[in-house]
Amino acid sequence: MGGSASTIASLKRPSALIPLAMSIAALALVLGYIAMFGTARQADEGTAAHLWQLLMAAQIPIIAFFAIKWLPRTPGPALLVLALQAIAGLAAAAPFFLLNF
Repeated sequence: MGGSASTIASLKRPSALIPLAMSIAALALVLGYIAMFGTARQADEGTAAHLWQLLMAAQIPIIAFFAIKWLPRTPGPALLVLALQAIAGLAAAAPFFLLNF
């Protein structure tokens, strides 16, 4: 029970939650764009693509901060949080790979 409590405590840290929220926002942005405009190729990248890129790139320093600060202190829960962040990032990128978007 102590392991799950420390994992939940790790997830409550802003440096753990912010990248997850950014990945979810990026995924929602892509899915919303696809729902509104479809998957047809555009002549130029639009605002949605630029926002997606910013959301994904801005996560990197936050994830690095989390890893540097919490991996030495609580390696087990920190690795779980990093795995969740990686899964969320891959989920946000999945529409691009699956739909050749």
